[in-house]
Amino acid sequence: MSDKTPVDFWFDPLCPWAWMTSRWVLEVEKVRDIEVRWHVMSLAVLNEDKLDDLPEEYRDMLATKAWGPVRIVIAAQQEHGPEVLGDFYTALGTRIHNQGDGPGKETVAAALKDVGLPESLIEHWDSTPYEAELRASHKEGIDKVGQEVGTPVIAVPGSDGEQIAFFGPVVTPTPLGDEAGRLWDGTLAVASVPGFYEIKRTRTKGPDFSNL
Repeated sequence: MSDKTPVDFWFDPLCPWAWMTSRWVLEVEKVRDIEVRWHVMSLAVLNEDKLDDLPEEYRDMLATKAWGPVRIVIAAQQEHGPEVLGDFYTALGTRIHNQGDGPGKETVAAALKDVGLPESLIEHWDSTPYEAELRASHKEGIDKVGQEVGTPVIAVPGSDGEQIAFFGPVVTPTPLGDEAGRLWDGTLAVASVPGFYEIKRTRTKGPDFSNL
């Protein structure tokens, strides 16, 4: 068993904000004694019961781009173990977000190759026998944080040792070095207050990948 503080992180590879936060927690691993455990959640599953309330452009994105990548990710986890998720997510996110390749089938196939996973996993693009596992992983994260959120979901230790889950932190650009550590310390601080729920302000900037 590791003596490091476990941090559970739920992501959909399509989400640029989850990508920014994921790079932050990896930076925190360099400056604090934590260990990130990766889990899959799905924007498609999250929104499937409220499609009529979403803008048409977002509905189209969910229908055409959201299902394929998470199906491949959950298949990789189920067939090759949860330990492959971190590296695979890094390869996916680097291509989708940093390089601007988008979440298409060719991008995901290239990311599989980057990390030495079988390219045959791409066969799960249109359907997968692991849909129940995908939904269970998604539900585990959402059950911790509640329904009125998106990606990412992060679970950290609270004051009594039980995990406290939050949506976020939503931040751009990704904090690095000491700044990453200070944000982590602040996250633990708010998690230590039993009645704390939310700090929020309007986003005035989009995702900035320039320092990644």
